[in-house]
Amino acid sequence: MLLRGEPIGPSSQPIQAVLFDKDGTLSVSEPMLHALAQARVFHALRLLQERHPEMAQEALADCDALLHRAYGLGEDGVDPAGTTAVASRQHNLISTATTLAQVGLGWPEALSLAEAVFAATDALHGLGSAHKPVATEGLHDLVEHLAAAGLRCAVISNDEEAGIEAFLRSQGIDQHFQACWSAEHTPRKPDPGAVHALCHALGVPPDACALIGDANSDLRMARAAGVPVVLGYTAAWSQPPPLDPSFPRLQHWRELRLAP
Repeated sequence: MLLRGEPIGPSSQPIQAVLFDKDGTLSVSEPMLHALAQARVFHALRLLQERHPEMAQEALADCDALLHRAYGLGEDGVDPAGTTAVASRQHNLISTATTLAQVGLGWPEALSLAEAVFAATDALHGLGSAHKPVATEGLHDLVEHLAAAGLRCAVISNDEEAGIEAFLRSQGIDQHFQACWSAEHTPRKPDPGAVHALCHALGVPPDACALIGDANSDLRMARAAGVPVVLGYTAAWSQPPPLDPSFPRLQHWRELRLAP
């Protein structure tokens, strides 16, 4: 495998499969995630006011600020290392409930309100969003290049399986992906066992794989799982993700090719 024309990975073991993260790697998801996080903040404050009209405005303002921080939500985008960008739905729900508990709600009520917030906003995620995720530039060419060379492709993501499959179908590349590992699978990433299980499903050993993601948790997981080629992808966010400099990076899929 070549990165900007230079060989990467062991020469003794050719790469047989490539494992891709989804949001921020296969897809440009930031506009969707930004709108989703904004909607979650709006509905959390709305429900909080409805259920607790006695709550002081200062407490509501504190909740607003805490939710923005918890979600990594800025004016124009989301933190590529924050919970909205990286964590699963369940982890974001717990983060929301924890924030609500910080402004005085008991845990059962905080969890119930968080679940109501997510029920009100789940339709804004994935292909249901007005900001539908699109493939990162050059992805189609790369996937076809890998498929033509006989490599297997898979997705490892904290999205749900239906969301992964719907995205691949919407881009017309589902036929090039042989497996996926989602938030519904156990163990879930960033456990290195998730990589081992996905590789087993592909029928390819981890030391014959490459993994590409946009988060340090993905890259360190792959390294711990024994994946020899681990690459950070940086082009899908308005602010580049703060990746560990020990991992090679790419900004466009054309930078990655297979050796003749």
